[in-house]
Amino acid sequence: MFDETLLDDPDALARADRRGLLRGAAEAGARVRTAVLHATEAGIGDLKPDGRPRTLLIAGPGTAALGVSDLLRRLAGAACPVVRLRTTGVAPAPGALRWELPGWAGAVDLLLVATPDGSEPSLSLLVEQAYRRGVSVVAVGPAGAPLTEAVARAHGLFVPMATAPYEQDEPDAASAPGALWALLTPLLALLDRTGLLDAPPEALEKVADRLDRTAERCGPAIATYGNPAKTLASELAEALPLIWTEGAAAGPAGRRFAAALAELAGRAALAADLPEAMPAHGALLTGSLAAGADPDDFFRDRVEEVQALRARVVLLRDRPAGSLSAAPAARELALSHDTAISELEPEEGSDLETLAELIAVTDFAAVYLGLASTA
Repeated sequence: MFDETLLDDPDALARADRRGLLRGAAEAGARVRTAVLHATEAGIGDLKPDGRPRTLLIAGPGTAALGVSDLLRRLAGAACPVVRLRTTGVAPAPGALRWELPGWAGAVDLLLVATPDGSEPSLSLLVEQAYRRGVSVVAVGPAGAPLTEAVARAHGLFVPMATAPYEQDEPDAASAPGALWALLTPLLALLDRTGLLDAPPEALEKVADRLDRTAERCGPAIATYGNPAKTLASELAEALPLIWTEGAAAGPAGRRFAAALAELAGRAALAADLPEAMPAHGALLTGSLAAGADPDDFFRDRVEEVQALRARVVLLRDRPAGSLSAAPAARELALSHDTAISELEPEEGSDLETLAELIAVTDFAAVYLGLASTA
């Protein structure tokens, strides 16, 4: 059951949030600033690259690392191919995970390692393999992790992950919303130096400011009626979210939202880009998940019944797309099938800023949905 009253009780939310997820979401802006400082101290700002790499190879475990690869593919993919190295293994434990370099990887490629753990033996082996092949290595992970020594032996660059003091004793802190920004920010600074994307220090400061402002709007003390994250969580309480995205920054944010709903709230969701999302998910608007699907007696007593799951469209747009927008057709399709729609559209700004706002709001929403559903 979803306890909507919990959303407007900050003290109850704090008691339910035993993993500190709301705190992690609220500290995303501070995490960006700390990560920029760590990147500077590691020497990223002083790098003088000889040129752009042929390919970016990205390796790392978990939702945060997956989000990093997706975001970098969107932000740098036009200038350089971005390839995520797939994880294999018999279990999701550090000792069981495996990564391998593709056979074509060589001296003109760059390996980026992003891990909130740093104890995965296979990542250390991957770094050693990269060194033997002449692949340059940059890694972001917890300070003092075994990966640090492997990167040093490979003459690579290691940037300590920005963490909060309270996370040292929290085994689940790696899945907190702030972990994404702790891993992503140093790599944004690095790729700015290589010319693959535009993320100078002043741009990253604007990202941190946008995350701070979004946290103020979405924090536990803000009532549901004025809080976009709590509102979205309430709307998704008994729904299967169909996350339809439009715009350059919205796609990765939508996929990140689907992953966060699964990991932080235990909820299934489907994400797809418009206009392809309409035919891909259209059958879900007419089947058993449709709003009007109820073959039984309308007048029966439903007091003791579990609420039926219904599809709900969540439309994420990074900015108005003018006459080329598929949003009007998406709204018409959903409403023609009596399917409710939730919409999020950030304030104007750079791709990084709009991306940050969409991720922040949806991270908060996923946390609220999880807390109010399990309390």
